[in-house]
Amino acid sequence: MKNILVAEDDRSLRDGLVQAMNRSGYKVHVAQTGKDALEKIEKQVFDVVIAGVRMGDTNGLDILRKARATNAGTMVIVTGENGSGAVEAMRGGAFDYVQKPLSTEAIELKIQRAMEHQRLVVRLSSMTETPADPSDRYGLVGSSSAMKEIFKMIDKVASSSATVLIQGETGTGKERVAEAIHRNSPRCDGAFVRMNCASLPDNLLESELFGHEKGAFTGADQMRIGRFEMANEGTLFLDEVGNMSANTQAKVLRAIQNQEFERLGGSRTMKVDVRIIAATNINLETAIKEGRFREDLYYRLNVVNIVVPPLRDRPEDILPLAESFLKRFARELRRKVNVFSPESVKRLQEYRWPGNVRELENTLERAVLMCESDAIRPVDLTLLDREHTLGMTPQLAVDLLNLESLEKTALLEALKRSNWIQKEAAKLLGVSSRVYVDGCEPRGRPSGRPDPRSQQKTGEKSGLGACPGPGPI
Repeated sequence: MKNILVAEDDRSLRDGLVQAMNRSGYKVHVAQTGKDALEKIEKQVFDVVIAGVRMGDTNGLDILRKARATNAGTMVIVTGENGSGAVEAMRGGAFDYVQKPLSTEAIELKIQRAMEHQRLVVRLSSMTETPADPSDRYGLVGSSSAMKEIFKMIDKVASSSATVLIQGETGTGKERVAEAIHRNSPRCDGAFVRMNCASLPDNLLESELFGHEKGAFTGADQMRIGRFEMANEGTLFLDEVGNMSANTQAKVLRAIQNQEFERLGGSRTMKVDVRIIAATNINLETAIKEGRFREDLYYRLNVVNIVVPPLRDRPEDILPLAESFLKRFARELRRKVNVFSPESVKRLQEYRWPGNVRELENTLERAVLMCESDAIRPVDLTLLDREHTLGMTPQLAVDLLNLESLEKTALLEALKRSNWIQKEAAKLLGVSSRVYVDGCEPRGRPSGRPDPRSQQKTGEKSGLGACPGPGPI
């Protein structure tokens, strides 16, 4: 997910830009002052920075210079009134200058062009260098026999447009494999669009996949294109495809078979040229027998099958992955941490990693941030408590880690679609309007969403995750 920093001291303008960027699927960071923007740029690398030329306490051109000095690959878009500072911004290395009052559509277009420029620069650079090993070429780390087989499969399928089904436990790196296929395919110049099919309720998921016309449902105040259209002439990655409802499965099947669909609330048939890569952490053959997944969709998706094994089954990849994450986070977090102590190496290799590569990544990010020396020690490695995971399947342990983020995504998306009217958001989520938010944790759960924590402790309070503020839904 691309990181964008919006540095703007005008609150209404800043909020409008943030909402537009969130709708487009970017990870948005906000700086209300120039000083705040400079501090954020010092701590984190951003793909795009949108900065006002006048920021009160700091000149927007200082933000531009800081961003470019910190990371030459950061694209900076400067905004100003009456062309103020335009010449200085472009001379200073800004990707573009946009005059106020701003149009969110114009800003989104500028960001897309900035991303395209950034991608072309990276690709040109990679073409002039010969990768030392397959890990560099595919963006994947691993030297185990299982990873070598995956590299071979990527080579075989990348040149075609065949649909690929990637299977494996949560956190094993299925999305990275999909990215590697796209990166090495003839469609690499097109977009690689992601869609997590488990993160949204059924009605919102259809809108995300196929788009909607103005007035299609409450909160649809303008037409919006879906992920299939975004991925035209590129690749659409459908993650957690096994979690789609029967109704959505039927529509996705038709879209894949005929490369056509209709937006929600519309009658015009849209034609696209999209390659589909799907991923799931559940056994689809079992789901078919239980009537939870369409057999015809399974065969349509499973043209080529790639299985990514869990990290515990390829222990020789643990240390190379850990070293890769250590270097990355030390660079991003500006920390002088560069080695593991022998005791921490032993602990990393002995741990079972129920959350797989994703858990290892999160563990190393936290370790680098909290480490007080130049070496990672066992005390810096916060791992899942053994008693907490005793008797739990690896998947259930991962569910505990990921549930709150999925719930928060669904809740915030529903609130955005309903113009922050909580009763309407409750209808979209299938939650009773009598459910109340307790602090920042609504009580209740969208219908059809089981709580894996209930398997561990009966009666444990569950929630929809974080929300903007207290009040009735």
